[in-house]
Amino acid sequence: MKYSLLYFIFLALSLGISAADDKTKKIEMPETFISGDADRGAQLVDSCAACHGADGNSISSDWPKLSGQNQKYLYEQLKYFRDGARMNALMMSVTPYLQTLNDEDLKHIAAYYSKYNSTTGQAKNDQELLDLGTQLYRFGNIKKQIPACTSCHAVYGQGNSLAGYPSVAGQQVGYLTSSLKAYRSKERNAGESSIVMQSIAANLSDYEIDALANYMHGLYQ
Repeated sequence: MKYSLLYFIFLALSLGISAADDKTKKIEMPETFISGDADRGAQLVDSCAACHGADGNSISSDWPKLSGQNQKYLYEQLKYFRDGARMNALMMSVTPYLQTLNDEDLKHIAAYYSKYNSTTGQAKNDQELLDLGTQLYRFGNIKKQIPACTSCHAVYGQGNSLAGYPSVAGQQVGYLTSSLKAYRSKERNAGESSIVMQSIAANLSDYEIDALANYMHGLYQ
């Protein structure tokens, strides 16, 4: 009887360990982003150059700079456009082209633009606007539940390449403004990070958006 009891205890412990091992095996590590080939990407960007420039530095305030942007973010956005999750009037003309590309092609395009340096911007010399932009970007506004932009986009606006948070330093003012307003209206809703941006932008006034866009445009290392 004594040995039978010990046997059952040992069996129960063994089963418990096995179950724990099975649970451990089911835990999956986050997928590591694999970089694309910039040289191959160079052969795929002819349709992009008209708006974004040959090196990704757009000349229009309404068209985003792609140069120096982190690959994961660019890749994800290109997928959203190709698959119809993200809509934009300016991108409609190239969406049919994107639909001919596979995921690897999009990674190559992202790698191509990320290798270039983004041109710097010049913020408006408006002290009130600069002070507000600085305050919101660096420290947020606790009363309005607006977190500091630095938590995701870093102090100098370089973003977070591992998390896929975009660089905002030197980005075009018009694009920054329209993006924040699109998040505020929930028009821009592709991807998990858009939920975070929607909740933040919902508490921003037009003037605060102008201040942030101005500050980020002139932000660089």
